[in-house]
Amino acid sequence: MRSYSDELEALIKRVEEAKIYLKLSPSLVRIAELEPIVSSADLWNDADSARNITSEYNRLIADRDTIASTEKALDDLRALEELLSEEDDENLNAERESNLANLNQRLGEIELRALFSGEDDESDAILEIKPRAGGTDAQDWAEMVLRMYSRWAESSKFDLEIDDISQGQEAGILSATLIVKGRYAYGMLQGERGVHRLVRMSPFNSKHSRETSFALVQVFPLTQAATEVHIDEKDLRIDTFRSSGAGGQHVNVTDSAVRITHLPTSTVVSCQNERSQHQNKARALQILAAKLLDLEKEQARQTREVLAGNSTEMSWGNQIRSYVLAPYQLVKDLRTQVETGNVDAVLDGEITFFMESYLRWAKSNSKS
Repeated sequence: MRSYSDELEALIKRVEEAKIYLKLSPSLVRIAELEPIVSSADLWNDADSARNITSEYNRLIADRDTIASTEKALDDLRALEELLSEEDDENLNAERESNLANLNQRLGEIELRALFSGEDDESDAILEIKPRAGGTDAQDWAEMVLRMYSRWAESSKFDLEIDDISQGQEAGILSATLIVKGRYAYGMLQGERGVHRLVRMSPFNSKHSRETSFALVQVFPLTQAATEVHIDEKDLRIDTFRSSGAGGQHVNVTDSAVRITHLPTSTVVSCQNERSQHQNKARALQILAAKLLDLEKEQARQTREVLAGNSTEMSWGNQIRSYVLAPYQLVKDLRTQVETGNVDAVLDGEITFFMESYLRWAKSNSKS
């Protein structure tokens, strides 16, 4: 058997492991089952079913092609090592090092998938941002957090829709609701749920004193299961108001925005981004269903922990990350202890390493 360098042997092993946790073998079987259905002429007779089928098929094809391209890169690296075993060439060595680095990076991205274990991790995500204690500073901080996630979504190739924004009295925002669309959107964002703390010299008081502000981030999966949540119209209070968001001139002169309150749980959602009241109501109901489903799962989790004698406090209000702009600069995750002094980059959306660190931390803790 051909003996390769230790580096290449390690990569060969990682590729084989990637096939296992991406479930390549069952995926190939499922692709074969779906292919005649996807190519069927009557596929779109049932639009909802067709969307689900094509979505599953496209995900499986993407995983298959990812493994295939990774194996091709591995074969190319093998060939380079065999050439280098026969002759020591500077150009071949440089190409090998480049290919080695690229394959390591590619496998690192694939291995991130192994950290996703929740049933909702592949779903789109609903992201809500609200200021907490801190007055105008907190409202401004909430808008900074909104910008941070918007930049992150853009750089990470996720689609972003802003469904509702309520502007602050002097600056910033009172609330924002966003939909982040793309595979693993919820999986990546789930660890962002909690309170984000900012320390800085305030631009909103005459003394420019050091102030602490808080913003609450809530994250919910937007899943197909949410469409099956039954909501009794009698449990809803529906209010309409004039939109102040995007959508053209029409939304500024009519009461097209919708706010829905679910009375039994006091859950409130609003939407003003669509052009008509009907569309805003439909989207608000979709978000409400997702929030109610998430609340139901959270309550079930707490019940299980109580029965197991391991009750923990609901985590939404917990402080998860601190952003210090003065007297020094530091962003630190209080769960994983991961930190960086490059605050500007973080506020500009470079937060993927925080998310990945959280996923590794959460997986490690789940085993302990």
